[in-house]
Amino acid sequence: MSDTPTTTPAPAADAIPDCPRCGKPLPLCICEQVKPLENRLQVLILQHPQEQDRLLGTARLTALHFPDAVLKIGLSWPSLSKILGRTVDPSQWAVLYLGSSKVADLDVGDDEVVVLDRKGQPEPDQRSILRDIEGVILLDGTWSQAKALWWRNAWMLKCQRVILGPPNPSLYGKLRREPRRDGLSTLEAAAMLISRLERRPDIETTLLDSFRALLARYREVQAEQPEVIPPPKPKRDWRRGRRR
Repeated sequence: MSDTPTTTPAPAADAIPDCPRCGKPLPLCICEQVKPLENRLQVLILQHPQEQDRLLGTARLTALHFPDAVLKIGLSWPSLSKILGRTVDPSQWAVLYLGSSKVADLDVGDDEVVVLDRKGQPEPDQRSILRDIEGVILLDGTWSQAKALWWRNAWMLKCQRVILGPPNPSLYGKLRREPRRDGLSTLEAAAMLISRLERRPDIETTLLDSFRALLARYREVQAEQPEVIPPPKPKRDWRRGRRR
């Protein structure tokens, strides 16, 4: 019988159980740091079914902060009222969809939340519209996935389309590059939009604290438990037909 010590192989990434609340692999779970918030606006998150970023995605983490938040996964729904299961006026809801619009290109002064009309131009009575907002809709997915959600749900045109002009780039940094400087994670977008609409800086502070905790945990696990976070796959160089 050999006296050579045996080592237990590290579990495969897909064998590591997920947290039932946030959906992340347990080593990445930060649920104990999530602080529920009491707020005025209802939060609805529509997630594209192909959005599969279990590690750095923030949709479920965002929803955990708001007791009445609703998270739906799919491509299209007949109406906002059908999603919520009650009659609502979509004109009193804001849907965050940047599209090709940028706050920096508009003549809106220092405004960080801007309501656009159907032509992509600022509505004339910004303050009045934003003051009457009852809920916000966030589209969770890549830029192309958010575009698909926007175009497949015509009822969104009845909502108030808003865009954001964040003063700083996403905290993702090099972990996940955004195609535009004003691109934010779902959690960061919710933090900025809701805190501005409700005039409550504490909402932004609380959500961003959670996001920083997630990123810190990610980097820690990446260094200490690489089996949880596999290295990125090499990109294919299509010009030469090989991986690089």
